[in-house]
Amino acid sequence: MAPLSVRLGIAPAERRRGNPARRAELGLVVFASLIVTAAYVVASIGTTAKVPPHLAVFLAIVLGLGLLAHLGTRYLAPDATPVLLPLVLMLNGLGYVTLASIDQPNLYPPSLQAMWTAVGVAGYVVTLLLVRRTRDLDRYRYLLVLVAVFLMLSPLIPHFGYAVGAYDENVRLWVHIGPISGQPVEFAKILLVIFFASYFAEKQELLSIPTTRLGGRLVTDPRPLGPIVLVWGFCMLVLAVEKDVGFAVLVFVLFIAMLWTATGRAGYLLLGVVLFGAGVVVASHLFPQVDSRIADWLHPWTRVNLPGGSYQTVQGIYGLGSGGLVGTGMGFGQLSAIPLVGSDYIFAAIGTEWGLLGSTAVVFAYLLIVGAGLRIAQTARSDFAKLAATGLTVILGIQSFFIMGGVVRLLPDTGLTLPFMAYGGSALVANYILVGLLMRISDEGNRPALARAATASRVDGDRQEAPSSPAEPLSPAGTR
Repeated sequence: MAPLSVRLGIAPAERRRGNPARRAELGLVVFASLIVTAAYVVASIGTTAKVPPHLAVFLAIVLGLGLLAHLGTRYLAPDATPVLLPLVLMLNGLGYVTLASIDQPNLYPPSLQAMWTAVGVAGYVVTLLLVRRTRDLDRYRYLLVLVAVFLMLSPLIPHFGYAVGAYDENVRLWVHIGPISGQPVEFAKILLVIFFASYFAEKQELLSIPTTRLGGRLVTDPRPLGPIVLVWGFCMLVLAVEKDVGFAVLVFVLFIAMLWTATGRAGYLLLGVVLFGAGVVVASHLFPQVDSRIADWLHPWTRVNLPGGSYQTVQGIYGLGSGGLVGTGMGFGQLSAIPLVGSDYIFAAIGTEWGLLGSTAVVFAYLLIVGAGLRIAQTARSDFAKLAATGLTVILGIQSFFIMGGVVRLLPDTGLTLPFMAYGGSALVANYILVGLLMRISDEGNRPALARAATASRVDGDRQEAPSSPAEPLSPAGTR
């Protein structure tokens, strides 16, 4: 039997020691923890006019969670990129500080958000522990898509799912199991990325090379698109029944982005734009909440006093305006005047208390995360891993763009939440799992070829040692 460290997927000591990427990550994690702690002190002084008495405990918790995630990466994915995890931890910590500065502990209890952060970090480590090779996910694509469909349908189950108010309609997106409630679609979106990536990687050639003659020219065969379009259409139908505009748009953009990435054909991108425009027109007539969101976007000041109107949008704009260049200061903003300021509109709180400079820094942090994700996709070792990394990055990037664009009135409000910063448990845990998958893909892509061969041999239970030089071929015992 293989040693316990091999069965757990722990990297050999020679890959963990002296690794410059992990040293850089450790320094960035410590630096991010100090930034979060400094922001917490400033926010506490702004709200209570004194330094928090439990500052050492707060620093220990923040630093402890960061070190736990770092150790998980050091032992389970030592060759992964060093910049992604510190950025995520910093945004998560600053989001917690923003929630703590809001004078609404009954709506956004900081202690509960801290608990979900710990669960998210644990989910990150468990993801690295369970997903040792990305190709294992590729093998179970149909099982995973069935789980995704069940998660999306679960809010429609009587006595299990329930609705929350949104505009003049109720969005049925939540489920509860005893005292725990959450949004299963947050986890379903990750499984959909894996299914889309697996299917597009298998049918990539058929979808990109013209093989069918239509009249006097060759066109791509549309038949391989049939099964994937059926799955996508079913997901869109379920989200329409649940009246969830935000995730419907997210799944649509995700599907088109991954199809375009897999094929490289601009025709699919153009088709997606046409279908999106047509879908908006149809949805605005069929679903009142879509029409309301568009009207609130175009005419916020004329609809501010209507029931379920644009009061939230207008208050968010006033908050951003009051922040100015450097903000009102943490703890000094009138955040309670903005509805849903801790969840949907937390970016308005950032713009109010941190000003243009602080909100711009947050935007750049998300741009760095997206850049790191696309870099991971470029260095991935298989078509499936490339597409999966692209899809996971699209989720983070598009979701961040939609919510920040909605707050500043660049786009209509979609009802999505800002990743890692907004209040909520299911979204936070799901996004940490998403980052864990990205780190696994990054580890495989950055790992030297010899180390990949040796690791695959040990995981499969082979006892053959890795060859002494890259030029020496593997012995028959080290091959399948």
